[in-house]
Amino acid sequence: MLNKAVPKGPAHYGIRVVNSMREVSALAWDRLLDRQSMPTPFMRHAYLSALEQSASACEQTGWSLRVLLMEEDAALAAAAVLYIKPHSRGEYVFDHAWAHAYARHGLNYYPKAICAVPFTPVNGSRLLARSDEYRQHLAQAMVNWVQAEKLSSVHLLFASEQDLTAAQHAGMLVRHTVQFHWRNANQPFKDFAEFLATFTQEKRKKIRQERRKVTDAGVHFVALQGSDITSEDWAFFYRCYERTYLEHGNLPYLRPAFFSQLAQNAPQDWLLFVARRKGQAIASSLIGLNVSCQNSPSSNKVAYGRYWGALERVDCLHFEACYYQPIEWCIQNGYHRFEGGAQGEHKLARALMPVTSHSAHWLAHPDFLDAVARYLNDESAGIDNYVQALEAHSPLKPSPG
Repeated sequence: MLNKAVPKGPAHYGIRVVNSMREVSALAWDRLLDRQSMPTPFMRHAYLSALEQSASACEQTGWSLRVLLMEEDAALAAAAVLYIKPHSRGEYVFDHAWAHAYARHGLNYYPKAICAVPFTPVNGSRLLARSDEYRQHLAQAMVNWVQAEKLSSVHLLFASEQDLTAAQHAGMLVRHTVQFHWRNANQPFKDFAEFLATFTQEKRKKIRQERRKVTDAGVHFVALQGSDITSEDWAFFYRCYERTYLEHGNLPYLRPAFFSQLAQNAPQDWLLFVARRKGQAIASSLIGLNVSCQNSPSSNKVAYGRYWGALERVDCLHFEACYYQPIEWCIQNGYHRFEGGAQGEHKLARALMPVTSHSAHWLAHPDFLDAVARYLNDESAGIDNYVQALEAHSPLKPSPG
C-alpha cells in the first residue's frame, strides 16, 4: 500500500491503494463518477464489484485489482481502478507487438498495469476526479505507483478527453483506435423507416432483405428491460453467450455469477432482446444502458452493444439481434447513441459510423518509450487515413448542399 500526503493550500490529500472494491464506499465512488464528462454504467461500483466478486476479473484470471484513491480531509477527491496483468487478453487495444519486442531484447513486458474496465471496450471516464487539477495529480500518482512497483508499463484504455489531457501531463503517450457508433442526436428519427430513408437505395434494399430473411424464418423478438428480465431469461442469455465463445474454442470471460449480481444490483442498466421461433427462445443479445448515469449533467441517453449468442442458425439473425433491433428500440425510446463496440467494418453498412477512441500509455524503459512514441506517430496517420476511407464508403445519402 502506498500512502503519501501532499500539501495543497490549507488542506492535504493522501494517496491510498487498496485491493478490493469492498474497501471503497459505493456511494462516494458513484457520486464522483457522476461528476465526470463521460460516466458509463461500466465504471459504477456495482459493475466493478460484480467483476471482482464473481471471480471473472481476479488474480486467478490475470486481473489483479488495485484501486487508487486520492482523499482530502477523509473525502474521496479522485480515484481509478488498476489491474496488474500477466497477459493482454480482454483489453481490445492491442499491444502484443510491444510485448514481443520486449521479449526479443530479453526484457519482461509482463506484468504490466492497465487502467480500464475488463472485457469492456466502451469509451468513458477512467480517472475520476473532482477537478482537472486532481485528475492530473491522479494520473501522475498512477505513473509513480507503477514505477515504484517496478511494472513495465501502464495503459489507460478507452479514456475520455479529460483523461487524456491529464495523462499527457504525466508523460503518457496517446494512441487512437476506431469504433463504430450510431447517432440519433441532431434530428431524431420518428421510426426505423425514417432512419432507413437516409440510406442509398442499394444499401436500403439490402437491409430490408436481411430483415425479411429473419421474419420469413418465423423469428420474432421480445425486448425486456431492467427488472422485467427474469432469472430464467438471464440463464437463457448465458447459454447463448457461452455458446458464442465455445464455438470459437474459448471459455467465456464472464461467469454466470457476474450477470446474477448485475441483475440483483444494477438491473436498470440492461436491455435483453430474445429471439423466438415456434414458441421457443433461440437467440439473445444483451445491451447496456446508461440509465444509472442519466442524472449526470454530461450524459445523453446511450445504449451499448455488448454480447449475443444463438442456439440455432438463421440467416442474418446476428444483424437483426445486434443492430436492427437495438437501433429500432433506441429510436422508439429517444436514445441518442448506440455504440457497436470495437472492430467490425460490417457495422458501417448498418450506419454505425467510424468514431475515434483514445488510450494513453507509459513505459518505464526509456528506449522503448521513445520507440513506441515513433510507432504511435506513424500509426496515428494511418488511423486518420482509415477513418477517411471508411467515411468515403458511407451507406448514407450525401447531405444536401
